[in-house]
Amino acid sequence: MKKRQKLLLAATTVASLAVLTACGNGGGNTAATEADFSGETTGTLNAWGFENADDVGQSRLDYAAEQLSDLDIELDATAFDAQKFTAATASGQVPDVVQMSARFVGTYAARNLIIPLDECLAENDVDESHWYDSVIADVSYDDSLYGIPQFYQPPAIIVNTPLLEEAGLTPEDIDTSDREGLLEAVTALSKETGGNPSTLGLDPSLPGQAGLWMLGAGGQILDDEGRPTLDNETNVETLEYLVELVDAQGGYASVKSFIDTFDSFGTENQYVKNQVAAQVNAQWYPNVLAESSPDLVINAVPFKDSDGENFSVASGTAFVIPVGAANPAAACDWMLTLTSTDAWMAAGQERADNIAAEPGRVNTGLFTGSPEADQMIREEYIGPTGSDSFDQVIDTYYDVVDYGQSYGSSAAGLEIQTELENAVVSALNGEKDPAQALADGQVNAERAYDEAIALSESATTE
Repeated sequence: MKKRQKLLLAATTVASLAVLTACGNGGGNTAATEADFSGETTGTLNAWGFENADDVGQSRLDYAAEQLSDLDIELDATAFDAQKFTAATASGQVPDVVQMSARFVGTYAARNLIIPLDECLAENDVDESHWYDSVIADVSYDDSLYGIPQFYQPPAIIVNTPLLEEAGLTPEDIDTSDREGLLEAVTALSKETGGNPSTLGLDPSLPGQAGLWMLGAGGQILDDEGRPTLDNETNVETLEYLVELVDAQGGYASVKSFIDTFDSFGTENQYVKNQVAAQVNAQWYPNVLAESSPDLVINAVPFKDSDGENFSVASGTAFVIPVGAANPAAACDWMLTLTSTDAWMAAGQERADNIAAEPGRVNTGLFTGSPEADQMIREEYIGPTGSDSFDQVIDTYYDVVDYGQSYGSSAAGLEIQTELENAVVSALNGEKDPAQALADGQVNAERAYDEAIALSESATTE
């Protein structure tokens, strides 16, 4: 998805949430968020947000259908649509399960539009330890669980090893805990042609990964209550560094225009064409490179915090149950079945079989959100690929997955993220200095948070 499309999607979602808060939840009291999860798993289950299920998704859907054979499952195979969810909530015609970004969960929980799931887990003898702490934190709000997580693809840095060797550097020189050394390495690796970038020393993946850089440095995006802290002193220092890092490679406008030319999913990708010496990437991207460019010589290094320790942040999707769902007991059972270790192992088997059927493909692993499932899939299906490069990259992502930290959950989570990204872009573009950009973003984010809390309190007392 192009970056412009991502920004439009975020803007549309924020607008939808604003409409949603005006509409209320058609009853909106605390009692309405309670549900009985002890019933039989029968009848019809309506689920939204299952766009283009791949082999991993379809194998788990098939597994759940086999396990819950008395349940008639009706899927809406389209992406989550905030406007559609808004309209459904306002009318009271909601599905039983919705799949959405974990970033949205706190917002809908605060407005009493989705059901807390603590009793769902208790009724089915499932413990939160089934998932990584960081992904659970992303879908929790006000000390209750509101989402069933799935997937967690940690970020790391994939380096173009021949370019580093040519510059007399090693992968270990791409060290985010050593800002001065990293800037020197990036400057040495960067190249330009005709005044425009031709090789980036490091694509820091901004503005989307700004939170990774800030949290890794010891900053904070949200406090314990979910209130924004964008103008945190460490965040300001980190943004000042990121501006320096990007300026050393030609400035944000030139760097962004160059990145927009990358054939990221094709055989002429940025590593093949030596357009990057290093780039921050989530765990799913090695799978893309392995399929399009299996002969690449690359390495991966962990993103490191200010103390030099491995660092990662949570991400992924989650299942939620809307208030007013007709079949919450079946919804609970179905969500937990889809994210059970057995379901993930079925997905691991399907993925392994499909890869084995296509010579040259590499199995880079499957990161589920569950440490037990991740480890079992690795032991059962992930072995030597025949490429030392990809073996090392795969090992690195498995090494960093245990170091995840949550961005935090907030009643205005999406709005806060949007204000953070807007602030980062304005600083990178030189429109504002980093301190002013984050201060302005903080004002807007606090306003969004206060409005969300007021609406949440209003919904609770209606």
